[in-house]
Amino acid sequence: MTMPDFEHALDALAGRVSSLRAARAAYPADLAPTLDAALAELDTAAELLAEAREQLRKSPKRAGAKRDGGAQRELKLLRQVFRAFPVPVIVLDGGGVVRRINPETSRMLGSPDGYLVGRSFPLLVDVSRRAAFRSHLTSALQTGQPSAFETRLAHQGRTHTVQLAMTRLTMPGEPQQMVAAIVLPIEVQVAEPGARRPEQSDGALLLAAAKRQDLLVKMATLLLDEEALRRPVALPRATRLLAAEWADWVIADVVRDGVPRRSAVMAPKDQPLGELARQVESADPATSHVVLQVLDRGSGVVHEMVEDETLLGFCADGPVLTAMGASSLLSVPIGSGDGVLTLVRTNGRQPFALADLAVMQEVGLQLGLAVRAQSSFQSRSRAADALSASVAPRNLPDIPGYEAAAVYHPGSSVGAEFYDVFPVAGGWGFALGGAAGKGEEAASVTAMVRGGLRALSVWESDPDLVMRRVNEALVAQGSGLFVMAVAGFVQGRTIRLSSAGHHPAARVRNDGTVRFVAGGGVPLGIAREAETQVETLTVPVGETLVLYSEGLVSSRNARGEPYGDERLADVLGRCAGQSPSTVVKAVEADRHAFSEGQVWDEIVVLALRGV
Repeated sequence: MTMPDFEHALDALAGRVSSLRAARAAYPADLAPTLDAALAELDTAAELLAEAREQLRKSPKRAGAKRDGGAQRELKLLRQVFRAFPVPVIVLDGGGVVRRINPETSRMLGSPDGYLVGRSFPLLVDVSRRAAFRSHLTSALQTGQPSAFETRLAHQGRTHTVQLAMTRLTMPGEPQQMVAAIVLPIEVQVAEPGARRPEQSDGALLLAAAKRQDLLVKMATLLLDEEALRRPVALPRATRLLAAEWADWVIADVVRDGVPRRSAVMAPKDQPLGELARQVESADPATSHVVLQVLDRGSGVVHEMVEDETLLGFCADGPVLTAMGASSLLSVPIGSGDGVLTLVRTNGRQPFALADLAVMQEVGLQLGLAVRAQSSFQSRSRAADALSASVAPRNLPDIPGYEAAAVYHPGSSVGAEFYDVFPVAGGWGFALGGAAGKGEEAASVTAMVRGGLRALSVWESDPDLVMRRVNEALVAQGSGLFVMAVAGFVQGRTIRLSSAGHHPAARVRNDGTVRFVAGGGVPLGIAREAETQVETLTVPVGETLVLYSEGLVSSRNARGEPYGDERLADVLGRCAGQSPSTVVKAVEADRHAFSEGQVWDEIVVLALRGV
């Protein structure tokens, strides 16, 4: 065949292929005749390629430079024919790696020219047909007979049902035999020559950038929520958000005791993958090459096409990525070595790109900060709970002949104030007070005083003796802090009080009259010899004794005015005859309204009513 004849045959083939495309578009419900004709055209294309190869073999050999120049012209001609071929053609080596690809294939798959060269072609083939593809490839290489089968190809977010025909090819200058794979799309229209890919349009690029920015805003809002600090919900929430918008699979591995451990797995919602999800959850991330690589380097990686399906380790069904049907993968560090976040997309979805890697790096940084903040918050919360437990009982015991109720509000720091109710020899005891200071040192002093009052009351029958011994212990400690406190022992209707610089208790009588006891004395911890104020009261039925902390009467409003004893007396007078729980709630509500909800210092109110 002469060159003009060959060019004429190529033009005719291009015209017939165009007609088949038009027929497919016009009669989508009746594809059988079109497919039969397309297969015939594949045979024609294969014959043209074979004849072109034969013509090259029969080319007369010339000596010296002429021979070399002729060979170069023939190779150039063959390349031009390959590039101009009107159907997608891919040249593969024996391992299925792409060696050559013509422009028509790039247009069909939506990838840049030459992008797929050097990559494994089976990664584009539907997972369920990859084994069949390798068998057809081997058959074409070994027998030299053409082999064809139907499959699906997925790349750049596009999915194509195609007829794939393969034939053995011996290429000049190549030491090994190749396979020419001709692709005929059945369901997806091939992009017109010169058309710009939709995902490269200015509008699409702007939309993708906006979507990435929106993700960062959503992630920040999600992770800054107060619940994300109080409860371990940051990782599950983040993985759910990413699985909903960015990936088919999302995996979070967190480093604990120096070893990565699987923390969260989000699987596709539209497939029955419960068993596979459980296998992925149970897989050991320490065996995952990509997880260890990200932890070691401290930076993320993106695999636009997954060529090594063992990157994420193994599960019961083999490589994890194979079981997932993965086509693209992205992994980024969580914080600074706190873990690894891995996103996987399956066949048919747009692959991850470098722009996605950049935004996920930021997501990983945000997630790491959130996890650390959560850990710090919970540690402090546990410490605060421990301090609260050391300064206030969880429940008030039943005191024979009395009803009791209390309210405790922590301020800007926990632990300076305390209250307690406990059994003593022949009756019950109570105590209330606070250290002059804030922070851990004040909390430790407060806890010591509370514990000392409770412990010494087992052997002493007089609260004043107990207060004096606690004072000796506090002075001996040499902390430099002093404590205002009041302790009382209850025996029948009699209450004996010992005050060390504390506010006087208030007595609320049945007629609404409010009287304050003596109070006074010198705070504990100032001098070795305690100076206390002792008083014995009789509390009849219906009368309520109310003790309160410095934080209550020193609370201030927006104008800087203190709450004070007079306002407290006014509130208590309105609560005459009410239960202790009603009294403490009324005081709490009035102080809240006065200070507009602000609490700077701890507030304690303890009420005992004779019944």
